[in-house]
Amino acid sequence: MGKLAVNILDHEYDVHFGKDTYTLFATDYAGLLASADRIAIIADERIAALHLPLLQKALEASNREIIVKTVPAGESCKTSAVYVDCLSFLLNEKFTRDSLIIAFGGGACGDLTGFVAATFMRGIRFLQCPTTILAHDSAVGGKTAINMPEGKNMVGSFHQPVGVLFNTSLFESLPPREIRSGMAELLKHAFISDEKWTLALLDNPTFSQPDIDWLSGELLRGTEVKAKIVSEDEFERSVRKYLNFGHTFGHAVEGVCGFGGLSHGESVMIGMAYSLVLSESHGAVDEEMTTLFIRFAKKHGYTFQPVHEHTFDVFMNYMEKDKKASFGRLHFVLLDGIGNPYVKELSKEQCEEAFDLLRRRTEGDGKL
Repeated sequence: MGKLAVNILDHEYDVHFGKDTYTLFATDYAGLLASADRIAIIADERIAALHLPLLQKALEASNREIIVKTVPAGESCKTSAVYVDCLSFLLNEKFTRDSLIIAFGGGACGDLTGFVAATFMRGIRFLQCPTTILAHDSAVGGKTAINMPEGKNMVGSFHQPVGVLFNTSLFESLPPREIRSGMAELLKHAFISDEKWTLALLDNPTFSQPDIDWLSGELLRGTEVKAKIVSEDEFERSVRKYLNFGHTFGHAVEGVCGFGGLSHGESVMIGMAYSLVLSESHGAVDEEMTTLFIRFAKKHGYTFQPVHEHTFDVFMNYMEKDKKASFGRLHFVLLDGIGNPYVKELSKEQCEEAFDLLRRRTEGDGKL
């Protein structure tokens, strides 16, 4: 079982990876469960149908009543209507400031549950039990949010979990698209931290069909990258912005495709390609690296179709509403070489030029 500690000012919690992490409910987390007057699981309905009995069985050791609230699968749960419904559910079940919520699902379910916990009675405790690869990024660091029609994660709060337990055996039931989505975030962590690791991932023929034991170690490494950054900058005033590599354009892709139309990781993969193109002119990435990345993405089933189906102005409409924009100016995380991220302010004209280049580079085999 892999474990790492996240230390943020006066808040510390552990992240666990392994096939037997749920045994910790009877040991390491027994005190947490005993201290809660009410406990609820907010579960992704698809994940609940597959795996909820496994979590419920593990929680039997607490000898407590555990109530369950299911929410729509994926990004569909991150709406104001679902959010308010969850708050009403907790109130009707007589939850208090001493209660505990457990998030059981992918990154979207964790984002929703975290925001519910952050705002219910001005903040209660919550535990993350993520069920997807993608959540190795979202479950750590305390960002919680729901979407608005105008943009992704526009309403939210910083609220740290009290622990994160990944049962990696659940990854075996993930569909190929979910695996691709999660692996994109792993690759993001490599790009912003380590060139050798990045090249190793890009050279891995089983990247989109990973061995679970190998994957556990890789996710631990990715989480370490995020935990280190978050410990330095909890509220995204400086280095935490580096974790948004590929996300400014990626979130625009998600919005254009209708949140859930293209997965978060698939959208970020397009966003990373866009950032690499930008980094050729404004950073220190060569064309060969961008071409390698585009070919790698296509080989592993990632699509670039949205950039060929929509105009730049459609994406720009979403990017202008991005949380990282200020005073009408766009900010992108670029690379001054692999492993060396930095933030650069760019004009609309520079962004459109990169968009046109990305369009040309993603036609055929990715060459100009």
